Amino acid sequence: MNGSEIYRRLIGLIEERVLKPGDRLREADLAEEFGVSRTPIREGLKRLEAQGLAVHEPNRGMVIPTLDHGQINEVYFMREVLEGTAAGLAAKHASKPEIEILQDLVTADRKRIADKDSLVRSNREFHRRLCLASHNRYLVDQIDHLRLSLILMAGTTLDTPERRETAVEEHAAIVNAIARGDSEAAEAAARLHIAHAHKTRLQQI
Repeated sequence: MNGSEIYRRLIGLIEERVLKPGDRLREADLAEEFGVSRTPIREGLKRLEAQGLAVHEPNRGMVIPTLDHGQINEVYFMREVLEGTAAGLAAKHASKPEIEILQDLVTADRKRIADKDSLVRSNREFHRRLCLASHNRYLVDQIDHLRLSLILMAGTTLDTPERRETAVEEHAAIVNAIARGDSEAAEAAARLHIAHAHKTRLQQI
């Protein structure tokens, strides 16, 4: 197992909340857990640190950081800009199959409202597909990098059935605008969706 594989495993553990903000990342413990030497662990931790998912703290060593109120605002501000742009571009460039995939996700998600965990996974897939439909690799890379910060936030903005239902209908509005080829409406709908998620996130602090 090399450093890249260790990095991906650590990302997965953070996403699954096995590792949480504030937890220490001890090389010896991780090497024992993964059954490898410290070298790939060190490489994986360096990559984690480069992505802002690990920081050095005095007297504690490497830890998973906790985002403060200001950082959460910054992440959602950039999400609104970037994902709004992605939706606008998708209205111009998405292929018919890409639009149909987004429509199928919305249809399926309307039946998943009661299943939070399933909807959370599908929500990630929807946003991934939306960004890919922009057909702009640089934008996709920026959004992927920004999404790494989201895994440092506790819980989900889809905790309540009411928010889950609203979020799915917001997805539907985005997809409908994309299907019509209405770039301005698609961007506006995506920005509104992220703004609502931002408000929900702040209410959880």
